Amino acid sequence: MIIIGITGTLGAGKGTIVDYLVKEKGFKHYSVRAYIAEEIQRRGMEVNRDTLTAVANDLRAQHTPSYITDQLFERAKADGNNAVIESVRTPGEIYSLREKGRFYLFAVDADQKTRYERITLRKSETDAISFETFKMNEEREMNATDPNKQNLAVCIKEADFLFRNDGSIPELQQQVEKALIDLHVRPSWDDYFLSLADTVAKRATCDRGRSGCVIVKDRQILVTGYVGSPRGLPHCDDVGHLFRKSIHEDGSITQHCVRTVHAEQNAICQAARRGIMLDGSTLYCRMTPCRTCAMLIINCGIVRVVCERKYHDGAESEDMFRQAGIELVYKHDEVQQYAGQRCDNNEE
Repeated sequence: MIIIGITGTLGAGKGTIVDYLVKEKGFKHYSVRAYIAEEIQRRGMEVNRDTLTAVANDLRAQHTPSYITDQLFERAKADGNNAVIESVRTPGEIYSLREKGRFYLFAVDADQKTRYERITLRKSETDAISFETFKMNEEREMNATDPNKQNLAVCIKEADFLFRNDGSIPELQQQVEKALIDLHVRPSWDDYFLSLADTVAKRATCDRGRSGCVIVKDRQILVTGYVGSPRGLPHCDDVGHLFRKSIHEDGSITQHCVRTVHAEQNAICQAARRGIMLDGSTLYCRMTPCRTCAMLIINCGIVRVVCERKYHDGAESEDMFRQAGIELVYKHDEVQQYAGQRCDNNEE
């Protein structure tokens, strides 16, 4: 288990890093702010930046400087998953977490005016403040001699990795990804099996849609499949594609290769040939399965589908999965635009 702590200035992008670790890397999120907010509500107080700071300092004074993050660490330890703790604000929290095992601290900072613009846009209950108040709050939290109070300057200095977030979200994510590579962070199970599906795709025999599929149960691979022609029939890579035109609602026309069997279909066929039951399994593939694949997935008992990306024409499959109670997960939010080869309306 690896624990990553997040520290940094207000509005610098701590939440963006957390989202990336949770959604893309399978980390579980533990929030210092949420923990303190629970205590504030228990005390019958209003949740705002002043009460968040005051109650946090009070908890540390009553117990230890690392009390809050220690509580979150125990929750993470009980779960046993890679975890991210947001947000670390005192040196004592850092020192305590470092003693507990594989802990790394990520810090993020950005231009002050840029950060203020960000918090005004997100419009949370604690962010409706003037720029002057913003600067005063930051100064109060940046330095403190009391070990029970926030000292972001020291926390940032203690960080194992410091990210500068004056650019775009993808640029920040690239910095985080590089840090994870340096730390040799093990991939999540979903990332692991998606990468295997990409390897399977290298066996595909149609260069128009090279994709692979892996079906897993209890973290064990049951069967794989890739795009290719039916058994004994010529491959597209050898004899060329067999196209069929499709006319879309916007008037555009695309060409799809109909010589091949989809990766999901081939995997399910392989399971049928070998007498492998797929009930309760998870299917990994590149993008939202087509309507036909979706129906086969539902009927063979698969309960979870994990895709690299959404397919722009996959709404019908998504709706069928919802109705059938099948969990559909996307690793990336981007939409896969591939829909066959676009052609002119007068092309034969």
